[in-house]
Amino acid sequence: MAKSSATYIETPAKTLSVRFVISLLLIVAGIAWIVFYYVSVRPDPTILPVPKATPKAIGDLGNWNYLIGFGLLMLGLSISAHPSTPLGRGRGVVIGMLGCFLIGLIWICTFYVFSNDLSNLPVMNDLGQWNLGVGIAFMAVGFTFATRWE
Repeated sequence: MAKSSATYIETPAKTLSVRFVISLLLIVAGIAWIVFYYVSVRPDPTILPVPKATPKAIGDLGNWNYLIGFGLLMLGLSISAHPSTPLGRGRGVVIGMLGCFLIGLIWICTFYVFSNDLSNLPVMNDLGQWNLGVGIAFMAVGFTFATRWE
């Protein structure tokens, strides 16, 4: 059996793809939503009577704002696990997978260590037991990266 004379030419992968830009925008939008709600909109629970939140549309959502923010963040991370993005191929998969696993583990451990008094931890103080869901969601996104690992 003779060797094939065909040669394999590796084409360089594009760093910026449409999918990667969309995933970055979703990640930034999720983080910005959480920060904007926590810093600007969320009423201060120590002030009585509680003032009205502005803008009203975001203030009326209450803790659903965290679901929107973390949902955008997790969706962006999941989209970035696609092979057409830098995090979806090669070493990026390992970095994304281990990063998400570690962030989820640190989030859950921090919640358990400080669960008696969460008042000094921003965002965690509003979420309560839902902090476990956030940590598990980060780990679930880590598994989406794990499915791409070769």
